[in-house]
Amino acid sequence: MARLHENLTANARRRFLRRLGGFFVAPLFCSPGIREALAEPVAMAKLNIGVVGVGNHGASNLAAMKQQAVVAVCDVDAGYLQRTRQEFSSARHYRDWREMLQHPDLDAVVVSTPDHQHAGCAMGAIEKGLHVYCEKPLAHNIEETRLMKKMALQAGVITQLGNQHHSSRGYRLAVRWLQAGILGPLDRVVAWTNRPLWPQGMRHPRGGGRVPAGLEWDLWLGPAAARRYHPAYHPLAWRGWWDFGSGTLGDMGPHLLDPVVSGLALSAPRKVTSQSSPANRWTFPASSIVRMTFDQVHRQETPLELSWYDGGEKPPVEIEGRLPANGVMLYGERARMFIPDYGRMPRLMGDPGGTSDDLPDLPGHRQQWIEACHLGRQTSCDFGYAARLTEICLLGNISIRSGQAVHWDRQRGRIINEPSLNHLLGRQRRSGWELPDVIR
Repeated sequence: MARLHENLTANARRRFLRRLGGFFVAPLFCSPGIREALAEPVAMAKLNIGVVGVGNHGASNLAAMKQQAVVAVCDVDAGYLQRTRQEFSSARHYRDWREMLQHPDLDAVVVSTPDHQHAGCAMGAIEKGLHVYCEKPLAHNIEETRLMKKMALQAGVITQLGNQHHSSRGYRLAVRWLQAGILGPLDRVVAWTNRPLWPQGMRHPRGGGRVPAGLEWDLWLGPAAARRYHPAYHPLAWRGWWDFGSGTLGDMGPHLLDPVVSGLALSAPRKVTSQSSPANRWTFPASSIVRMTFDQVHRQETPLELSWYDGGEKPPVEIEGRLPANGVMLYGERARMFIPDYGRMPRLMGDPGGTSDDLPDLPGHRQQWIEACHLGRQTSCDFGYAARLTEICLLGNISIRSGQAVHWDRQRGRIINEPSLNHLLGRQRRSGWELPDVIR
């Protein structure tokens, strides 16, 4: 790993320069008019991409890569792999992403696995100098998010978090308005969701079940402790288990809190408290309320309180009509702003003045990453930002899991009021699934 920074970055850049073949490509973030004028003609060699996880949302990510050269696909479920054979007939098929990363001539990797596999797969790719698009949340625990951020920076690779609404017009407009401070000093922020849509709050299942045909169960477990297969874990229900998922806050937080974190330049909160329905050491509770105190807020000297509600808990939100299933409300001195889910357009309540909704068009979230890989530029949601956004969500999970307040030292990355909780920052990984070393 001592040669990571000096060798892998250079190797990756040489590989891309050879593949680009000297073509000129217009800058990614210039205005559409300038971009069109500069990009005559535009020609980009295709990226050689490996996709890990091709079922469910992974299928959408795979489809978004079809204009590139998908040379490898990987999934622990043979059924999902089989569905890719016709459209991606030239791609080599793998069941184990560790083997896929040995595929020659890869340029980039898309990671669409359950949360507990994100860090290992993404860091394994970065270790080889490959660009990475990784689904949200960035990782399963805070130690992993920090290592992924550091490793990506050291390697100089292009990264993007898969919270696709980050690039939507609605979220970008909300971010612009917050950066401009049109709401005035903020009193509080309230976020809510109707999730979970999967079971939570249940106890450890008894016995086991028959492993579905075509599923490599041990590979699915990856770094998690070995156990018998049970349908309570897979498919789809894994989000509710501490060992595999990140619960409701980890699932929806990277979407709903994203424009708030980006627009207000929030660092990790200094304090987190929570209350929830009965919890246990296996699964997330069925419902929870989390409160965070931020002391570093763009254009604001006073602390900001953010409250999160899920699992049927209802926030005291004043909004016209029925409370939507998901959303965020920001309360400012001059006006309020409602940010709906899935990148839809924000709505102002009050008259802050000075607003504008004139935004340049940008490529879609996945296409932005593809273009950035070609151009050698970073994306709008790289692992540096993604680690900060994910850390905020995971700190809420630590308070939920422990039932205690968390006082956070963001510089040291340690819990200072209850040091015994610091073991929740990482996890024990099974032999054979260790993370690559990172220069500390």
